[in-house]
Amino acid sequence: MRMQPALLEEWLRERYFAAGADLSSSGVQPWSYGELRELIGLDPGALDELVFADSESFGARPLRAAIAERWAGGDADRVFVTHGSSEGIFLVMQALLEPGDEVVAVEPAYHALVDVAVAAGARLRRWVLRPEDGFAPDLDRLAQLMTPATRMVIVNFPHNPTGVSLDEAGLARLVDLVAAHGSYLVWDGAFAELTYDAPPLPDPAGWYERAVSFGTLSKAHGLPGLRVGWCIADPAIFTKLLPLRDRMTLAISPLVEFVATRAVACADLLVAARLRQAAYNRDTLAGWAKRLTGLVDLPMGGGGVCVFPRIHVDDVDAFCQSLFERDGVLVVPGSCFGHSGHIRLGYGCATDDFDFGLARLADALVGAR
Repeated sequence: MRMQPALLEEWLRERYFAAGADLSSSGVQPWSYGELRELIGLDPGALDELVFADSESFGARPLRAAIAERWAGGDADRVFVTHGSSEGIFLVMQALLEPGDEVVAVEPAYHALVDVAVAAGARLRRWVLRPEDGFAPDLDRLAQLMTPATRMVIVNFPHNPTGVSLDEAGLARLVDLVAAHGSYLVWDGAFAELTYDAPPLPDPAGWYERAVSFGTLSKAHGLPGLRVGWCIADPAIFTKLLPLRDRMTLAISPLVEFVATRAVACADLLVAARLRQAAYNRDTLAGWAKRLTGLVDLPMGGGGVCVFPRIHVDDVDAFCQSLFERDGVLVVPGSCFGHSGHIRLGYGCATDDFDFGLARLADALVGAR
């Protein structure tokens, strides 16, 4: 299996660790271990009893139970714990797709959702979210793309990089379209709990037997370095994932599972604090964009912590590089998502950093006019 470079990761690889103000991220501000320990009541002494043995193939039972209690209707057998949602994406695509299978995927998209399917030999049909529509998902267009040969539909709502989403009626229609063709629905719910104008959507894996949903502690919970994700699906699907996992990662670290179990049990605390911060930054961002009318076109999605505005400069990649070199402010050029006139702009970071970054970004846009 050959893979092309992941353009997003190539852009972030060195810059992310050198940035003074990170406005590139699609997740909320990460917690320190001390902050996490105090917030969720981690007892350092409890670690003394931890044994560094191998964990179970599907994930430790307490962690699966905690995830199931919150997201899978209490059924731990429907939970498969992974090294971030990225491992889940890789395992599912490799296990469920054969060369030549037809796959419909949302576009623009986080690279793993598309590239792994293509590397598995899938024939890709792109469900394009169009800038002229504010990137709103058009389900009529999706219906036109699907055929009797469609093996899998891959979506991500709230969406990365735009923040757009569906309402519950739209989700119901999406599932009906997929079910009518007997296709798998791959539902990336990484940003499911980051919503502002409506409650989080229900997980379609809860009622459609050929749905596989992905979750992670990286985006809404501020724990990207913990590298914990999960799949929720019919347990029969999980047996298809094991042959590859047995030859790759085998299991999750028991130390990671210990911390993750407590974090999931206290997820409301983690999400609420960071969602308040993101909502404040989001309001700031909306006012900022209005003041820069003519320089920035910003459709505001209803979820996540990133947006995908069009900026009016001649060369967006060069502009982003100059902003980083001159001011230490990091954003992602839209070319990493196949849209060269845009940038991914994250607003989940610390408010002081966000205000500084927005001010420098505004100055650079005015100067480039």
